[in-house]
Amino acid sequence: MQTIDVVVIGGGVVGLSVARSLAISGNETIIVDGEEVYGTWTSARNSEVIHAGIYYPPGSLKASLCTRGRELLYGYCLDHGVPHASTGKIIFAADTAQVVRLDEIQAAAGAAGVDDLRRLSAREATILEPELRCHEALLSPSTGIIDSHGYMNALVGEASAHGAIFVGRSKVTRLSRRADGWGVHVNGERAPALAARAVVNAGGLAAHVIARATDDLAAEHIPDIRYARGVYFTYSGRVPFRRLIYPVPVPGGLGTHLTLDLAGMARFGPDVEWIDAIDYSVDPERGAQFLAAARLIWPAIEPGKLQPGYAGIRPKIGGPGSPVADFRIDGPERHGLPGLVNLFGIESPGLTASLAIAEVVAARLGVEQCR
Repeated sequence: MQTIDVVVIGGGVVGLSVARSLAISGNETIIVDGEEVYGTWTSARNSEVIHAGIYYPPGSLKASLCTRGRELLYGYCLDHGVPHASTGKIIFAADTAQVVRLDEIQAAAGAAGVDDLRRLSAREATILEPELRCHEALLSPSTGIIDSHGYMNALVGEASAHGAIFVGRSKVTRLSRRADGWGVHVNGERAPALAARAVVNAGGLAAHVIARATDDLAAEHIPDIRYARGVYFTYSGRVPFRRLIYPVPVPGGLGTHLTLDLAGMARFGPDVEWIDAIDYSVDPERGAQFLAAARLIWPAIEPGKLQPGYAGIRPKIGGPGSPVADFRIDGPERHGLPGLVNLFGIESPGLTASLAIAEVVAARLGVEQCR
């Protein structure tokens, strides 16, 4: 069996970014995914927001890779014609008790390198967004939106142009050690379908499952991954907002917020619901909860136009009540297995950080390990 340079497991936005980077660097790269097409899990079920890097602890991977990734992503969109818009975002305090949270957010964002936030009085916020009612707010001018499918299509196109191949309907069920790297077993087969000098586990919601099926990877290097479902409700009419509107964050997420797509249509969400298995169902009975959250943003909303939309799932390290965990990009320096990088807990801002994550993965592998 011929040994190729790299197998990237997972055809989401992060896996595709990694594959593109490695292929451009001259590595023979194959992307394998259990689904027939790429980008059908978390990458297709999110808010499509280009995050500024506001909420993440200074010194964390989320903070550094979000700010670095944002710069790279805006540049990539311009260079490759990916539809996007620099809409800006307003984070608002609904009452006086929440104003202190704005202070905390602004201070943390500045420490993490986000220096363009602007404090708004209630009057200034209303001038920008007349339908918003708040006590104070923060304006983030560098937040934007992106066509995530257009972005993934561009990544695949560029990776393919440099020789990368996407292979669907190939669920990785084992990684076996070989003298020259790794055997990649798919769909339960005993013999490996591929052999590679390096493997990148970008399996997203299944990354911990793939890790458990990796020869010689100690359990201490496999974190507990929990699923946090986030439901979105869509609005069937036009909304009077030009920017994204966020409340102050809540435990487990950023709060039920209003985002826009590139056509100007709105969605409210996501909320946070801890689940034990992948399930994208949306309960219409949650409509009253979403309406209450939406009215905090837009008191004049027409209830009949708020409809169940879709759900996404965040692969979180730790569960309810656990401290917010950072990204994990575990290379040989951590687990001791040459030619292996595991990506764990790549939730938001994973889309924004994707190109920066690809840079880190390449560094974790080392050129000599994947060429």
